[in-house]
Amino acid sequence: MANIKSSAKRDVKSKELRAKNRADKTELKTMMKKFDAAVAEGNRETAVSAYKVAVKTVDTVDRAAGKGLLHKNNAAHKKSAMATKLNEMA
Repeated sequence: MANIKSSAKRDVKSKELRAKNRADKTELKTMMKKFDAAVAEGNRETAVSAYKVAVKTVDTVDRAAGKGLLHKNNAAHKKSAMATKLNEMA
């Protein structure tokens, strides 16, 4: 346990941030899995809507890169892979 008040505060804050980051990453992975499931199913309309959700909404690939959850190159790679899968469906 921390002896200094400021380090105790940092400990609490880091636990809160860790929980938030884990939740955001989990949500991102869920969206990616929904997209992959739609592609595997072969349903283009569902895949297109899942792609838009995975790329453009609140806790998505771009925002995850902006928040530091993903490296920007990793985010670009994920977006590119999703776009390639989507284009191959056509």
